[in-house]
Amino acid sequence: MKILIIHQVPYRKIHYHLGIDHQRHEVTYIGQPARMADLPADLRCTRLVLDPGEDLVAGILARTSREDGFERLLSLSEFGMIESWHVREHLGLSGASLAQIERVRDKVRMKQALADSGLRYPRFVSAPGDAAELPWSGKTVVKPRQGASSEGVSVHASAADAIVAWRELAQREDYQLEEYIEGELLHADGLIRDGVLVDLVVSRYVNKPVDFAYGVPLGSYQLPDDPRYREFAQQVITQLDIREGCLHLEMFETADGELVFLEVANRMGGAGVVDAHQRHSGLHLPSHEIAIRLGLERPPALPRSGRYHGWLVFPGHHLPREAGHRIDVPAPLREHACVDRLHQLAPEQPLPDHITYQEWLAPVFVEASHHDSQALGHFLHECAQSISIQAGAPQ
Repeated sequence: MKILIIHQVPYRKIHYHLGIDHQRHEVTYIGQPARMADLPADLRCTRLVLDPGEDLVAGILARTSREDGFERLLSLSEFGMIESWHVREHLGLSGASLAQIERVRDKVRMKQALADSGLRYPRFVSAPGDAAELPWSGKTVVKPRQGASSEGVSVHASAADAIVAWRELAQREDYQLEEYIEGELLHADGLIRDGVLVDLVVSRYVNKPVDFAYGVPLGSYQLPDDPRYREFAQQVITQLDIREGCLHLEMFETADGELVFLEVANRMGGAGVVDAHQRHSGLHLPSHEIAIRLGLERPPALPRSGRYHGWLVFPGHHLPREAGHRIDVPAPLREHACVDRLHQLAPEQPLPDHITYQEWLAPVFVEASHHDSQALGHFLHECAQSISIQAGAPQ
């Protein structure tokens, strides 16, 4: 098979060689110089490197044609889904329609698609215009219609405050307003084939993703199976007509047990989701997604750990890089039986200058597990409260 891969996600997060036999298939990678540089030097493939700063779609279209004979296009980044549609049209390849893609990229359209589903989701307004009020008055979220990692998201004490903030945005048409939902935030990660959920693991967040931008650590830990979660996820998949690939669904669970849709992505989760999922379920999500999308046989499952897994990442983008940094991980936590791996940024390495969940860039990244989900959650909460990162020269 002749495969074109738009390479945007770090290779170490995907490990394409685990899902594609590069000796058997003719694989071409194309992407920006910085990303293409992380391809293994000994990987058998063709490499097409765009010029620095070159537009992704324009660059790909200029370097490819139908005469190249590509049979499949693979793009595993949320930020390349619409771009890959343009490339597929250019190459005459089948795949998700533009409408299907927009339902999992645009946070207004995905909620509009749930209108007749019976599922609860936050009330929202795509653009308040000249209105002085919203259909609700309490806490309100202003967020980009498209995007990930909670970048650009802000929470306001009232609907009126949110309207003021929205009107001050330079590109307000790219944002929406929605009511704030009180409850525990969960994320559900799994695989979809032919519109049917074939794998699912649900985790509860430690802190909220929106707070990570302001210096609060973020993590999650896996929960026991619950048929309510699977039924809810399948309803979302069916209503939004998601046909294949990975699922990353975020939903609230209120104090009375009601599930409330927040948003969904047709891609694998970030941070420690892939590794935690593999250890718990035996499935390496990227490899299985690649197999499903390319019509290949799915790889065999690996042994399960028999434990619940979780992760916790600490931000560093909010601290001054030039001052250096000091990290304090209390010994009882560092040596705790729950710890599987503890990644810590070396003193000579600079703090990240942008929001990132990557363990090799974050000041501290904890991977942990336990036979009891609640015990694991308690440990990660303790880590979030007790580990500190401060600006200043290491002592």
